[in-house]
Amino acid sequence: MSTLFLGSCDLGKIPIDRKKFLSPYHKDGLTATAVSFRDDDRTTWRSFRQENGSEVAKLQQFLYKAGFMPRGVVDGVFDYVTQSAARLFQEYVRSLDSEGDKTMVPDGIVGNVTMQHVQRWKDQGKVAEWGKASANPSKEYSDWIKLLNEAKAHYKSNPGPIMQAVNALPKTYSTIKANDWNFSTDAIHLIGIRRKQESAQAVKRANDDFFVLLVNGMVFKFWGSTDPSKNMVKNNIPPSLVEGQHKYRFGWHKISEEQKIYRALKPYDPAGVIILRDLDRDNALTAHDLTVKGNNSLEVNNSINIHWSGVGTSNWSAGCQVIAGKNYINNQDQLVDCSKFASSAYSELNSSSQKTKGAYNVLADLIVCYSKPGADHVLYTLGREESLNLDANFGSNYAINALRKMNPGAI
Repeated sequence: MSTLFLGSCDLGKIPIDRKKFLSPYHKDGLTATAVSFRDDDRTTWRSFRQENGSEVAKLQQFLYKAGFMPRGVVDGVFDYVTQSAARLFQEYVRSLDSEGDKTMVPDGIVGNVTMQHVQRWKDQGKVAEWGKASANPSKEYSDWIKLLNEAKAHYKSNPGPIMQAVNALPKTYSTIKANDWNFSTDAIHLIGIRRKQESAQAVKRANDDFFVLLVNGMVFKFWGSTDPSKNMVKNNIPPSLVEGQHKYRFGWHKISEEQKIYRALKPYDPAGVIILRDLDRDNALTAHDLTVKGNNSLEVNNSINIHWSGVGTSNWSAGCQVIAGKNYINNQDQLVDCSKFASSAYSELNSSSQKTKGAYNVLADLIVCYSKPGADHVLYTLGREESLNLDANFGSNYAINALRKMNPGAI
């Protein structure tokens, strides 16, 4: 069997209209005119390539039955969903499979080693826990949904100055007003926990924030930053995403730079999300920023993406929500180390390297693979550390304890 990867197609399965096939995913910048897949871990384009036989469809059928590609289509085209499912399978074999391979790099390139594990799973009739979790959501998942609904009730009644100003806007685009926050279990929820946002920093803000992904009845935890670093912004007045719920979609970051385009979540409405600029220039987010120009301090901004931040040694955000690639906490509350293959920068993502975006890929792949059929968005809810005190199952120490596990230097 030949090695299968992004763009591989079974005999006779190359789409007649490639641009139409890619259009659900290629909406941004240079991707909008592309007729090839973007392999962002290799910073290259992958053309549709015909293979002999039906090996791609067989792989897709396995990934579906094994619980990694519930929304995937068995069409013989190794597309973005197939790539994500293949990476999740490799990650599962690496981190959770008792007969797995701890040295496996989850890169979505399916060669002999990966196929040996595929065959083993077929022979044993194995199905991933990740694929079965939605039938029996974990207690932690249910607790999070409960907390989010409690937060909605609280902030509808007790909005702070910034939220009041957002609620007063006639239109908020991809930002959702508190009355309309949606915490349905049919949706995938990403939660950002902002810490130390009112503490001024000299230049850079640290990757000291916490992210929770609620997907398919499971909870995964990541870290990075929800705050901008002043040195990343040309006008020295960085924008901060306002707290609350926002609607995001599959998209791309660095869409105008050929060598840096990579997968990210983008505001669902092309106009963007609501942000507040640091108009008093103290490199902190406070209600005082709102009073400098009144409600005119709020803006709509279309460049606030959710994206990768290297291994987490530096905050690359100019207002985006950024996820570190070094490690994550899985649905079994285990710390999973990705540092051996997680790239620290763009320069390590190339065809001669086995580096990937590490933990960030896990987050992005879980979203791609476990979104409900027909779903085209993720709901991102950004709150503060103290909001965790709204429910006795959490408390602000919940975030601190998780961060101590993943990034001890942040505490």
